[in-house]
Parts: sequence; structure tokens; C-alpha cells
Amino acid sequence: MKVLVTGGAGFIGSHIVDKLVQEGHTVKVYDNLSSGKMEFIEHHIEKTNFEFIRANLLDFETLKKEITGMDVVFHIAANPDVKLGAKDTKVHLEQNVLATYNLLEAMRINDVNDIVFTSTSTVYGEANIIPTPEDYGPLIPISLYGASKLAAEAFIMSYAHTFGIRAVVYRFANIVGPRSTHGVIYDFIMKLKKDPTKLEILGDGTQTKSYLYIDDCVDAILFGFRHRKNDVEIFNIGSEDWINVRKIADIVVEEMGLTGVKYQFTGGKRGWKGDVPKMLLSIEKIKSYGWKPRHNSEESVRLTARHLIREFM
Repeated sequence: MKVLVTGGAGFIGSHIVDKLVQEGHTVKVYDNLSSGKMEFIEHHIEKTNFEFIRANLLDFETLKKEITGMDVVFHIAANPDVKLGAKDTKVHLEQNVLATYNLLEAMRINDVNDIVFTSTSTVYGEANIIPTPEDYGPLIPISLYGASKLAAEAFIMSYAHTFGIRAVVYRFANIVGPRSTHGVIYDFIMKLKKDPTKLEILGDGTQTKSYLYIDDCVDAILFGFRHRKNDVEIFNIGSEDWINVRKIADIVVEEMGLTGVKYQFTGGKRGWKGDVPKMLLSIEKIKSYGWKPRHNSEESVRLTARHLIREFM
């Protein structure tokens, strides 16, 4: 295939690029490096089946040109910082919603008819059915990030039904692993690196969520794309269990070889405005297609902690 990967220099995107290049597909990464890093993809630069375009999805003319001749778009680009929306109310509108509209319009103009989109569990808001299935509703996100991803999903669905585009949408649990540049595990390591005697924990430490290792995530993305049964598919992707923030702190402290660390909780059931304190997705749909994760939440957290500690310590 000829594949355009938006956000291909980011955490999840770069791992997808690794797999696609390894499989021999022709891969073009489209990334403005606002959160992605060249070091994540530089090992592909000299390969004949790889190309990197540094550009913004809001630059429609460049996007329209670079998407020409593609078979499929893996749309991974987004601003992934959920907390940021409470400080900058425009960032998720521009980088997640308007960027997705531009991409879909460029696809329509150039007759590119396949899109794979990475969405999020935050579209469900505070679901009262846990594990939460794909057909849960109404969808009431409580963060601007969740709202932007839900809006992007809606644009994708409407373009699919209006213009015949085929779409696979993935609603992720917390994806963790090497190359993480934000999130609770990364934050804990950075805080303990600065001061190994204490650790600030946002909220009360009881926030409990599902975590999935990046290798499992990439496998699920490609599996769902290849085994879809409908022109429009929505899949939840995550592990089948969950873990609380205090346990994550314990794992990070243990993996860093620290003792006597004093935990300091900021209080409240949420870590920040827009934080969903309890999240576990039902993955029964994609399991019925034949995929299941290899790692549970604790294994995913521990593997990630080990990788990031080696990288940053």
C-alpha cells in the first residue's frame, strides 16, 4: 500500500510507521513536529519506501498535494494533552477538529477512500456502564479533548456516508510504552528524577483506568483494518483490566529502585478538570473478530516504566 501517516513522528504514529515500513509498504509521514520527534523516525530516512514531509495539517494546499496517490490514511495526528484544553480552549479545535476536516476534504478531492482514525475513550465521558461498549450512549465528553475527538469522529462518519470513504475508528484506553512523551508514568518518572524523596500525585490516587502496551495497540490497529467487515467500523482498544494511580506510583518507585518516597496527593476524585476517574472499555467486539491483547494493565505499566527509566535516567 501507499500510506500517509499523519502524526507519524509521534508516540503512537512512529510505532505504526515502524510496522508499516517493516512490512514493505510505501510510507509517507506528514508531521509538523509540534509533539513528534525526528529521532523516532530517523532510522527510516534513507529507506526507499519512506518519505517525511514536515508540514501542518492546517496547511491545506500542502496537504492536498502530498495526499495525492495514497491508498489509505492513518490519521494519528492530534494534540493529545487532555489537561491543556482547560488552559487553551482553541488548541483541540484547531489541531484535532479543523485538521481532521482538512484531511477529509483533501481525501475527497484526491479520491483517497480509506482512513484509519485514532480516537479515545474520553468520547464516552463518565460512562455508567463499565466495561463500556462501542454502542454506549449518549456520548457526553467532559473534556475539550474528548469533545474534539468526538467531533472528528462525526466528520469522518459523515464523509464516509456522503462520499463513500471507508473508515476504521479506534477508541483507545491509555496507550503506554517506549517514546511516551506525556502521561502519568512519564510524569512520575520526571518528578522523581527531580526529587526522589517525594512524589506529587494528582487527585486522591484512586483514579482507576485501563492501560495498553504500544505493541498491542499497533497490532490491534492493523488487525482491525485488515479484518473489518463493514465500510465503517468502530472498535474499542484496551486491556481487559484496570489499575489505579497509586499502584502505578508504586510500580514506578519500585522500578527506579527508590525507598522512602513520600506521596503527596492533591486531593479530589479527578486528577484535573476533564479527567475521567474510572475507565474500562469493553473489547468484546474486536475480540469477536479474532484479536486480544497480550499484556494486562499492570504488565503494560511496568514494561513502560522500565523503558522510560532507561531512556531518561
